[in-house]
Amino acid sequence: MSEEKIILGIDPGTTIMGFGLIKIIGKKMQFIQLNELQLKKYDDHYLKLKLIFERTVELIDNYHPDEIAIEAPFFGKNVQSMLKLGRAQGVAMAAGLSREVPITEYAPKKIKMAITGNGNASKEQVAKMLQGMLGLKELPKNLDSMDGLAAAVCHFYNQGRVQVSKSYTGWSAFVKQNEGRVKK
Repeated sequence: MSEEKIILGIDPGTTIMGFGLIKIIGKKMQFIQLNELQLKKYDDHYLKLKLIFERTVELIDNYHPDEIAIEAPFFGKNVQSMLKLGRAQGVAMAAGLSREVPITEYAPKKIKMAITGNGNASKEQVAKMLQGMLGLKELPKNLDSMDGLAAAVCHFYNQGRVQVSKSYTGWSAFVKQNEGRVKK
């Protein structure tokens, strides 16, 4: 009997949150879904965070993923953008933790490397590779959903390997692994 598992991949963002779901049966990947949450039309940053949280919980409740793979924020020059992106990632993680779904973060370069073999690949190159791997007929207009799918596929490829990425199984694990960040 082969083991089945569902992986939810998330590319957090406050303009567009991309996500993709794959099912693993034994050692094979099967595409389930990819989509995005459009947040451009909302001006209130806190409303966007609430919508990210609610959509992530909805995905978890509908698809019952066994694990979540999330793209870690990359370090850019714009501090405000980084802060907003970190908050988006945080609420998506909080949604997963609230449902006790294990979460693993992956750096963008690690995801690109897992999919294309090149850590500096473009979004388009990653999307084309995923299209071929998973037999997708066409690519979406925005590639944010493909980035979420790429996180899920990266997680599949990295299972059973020593993880350098951060992984959390619940609130207590998160707090324990981040004790230095807790204000006393």
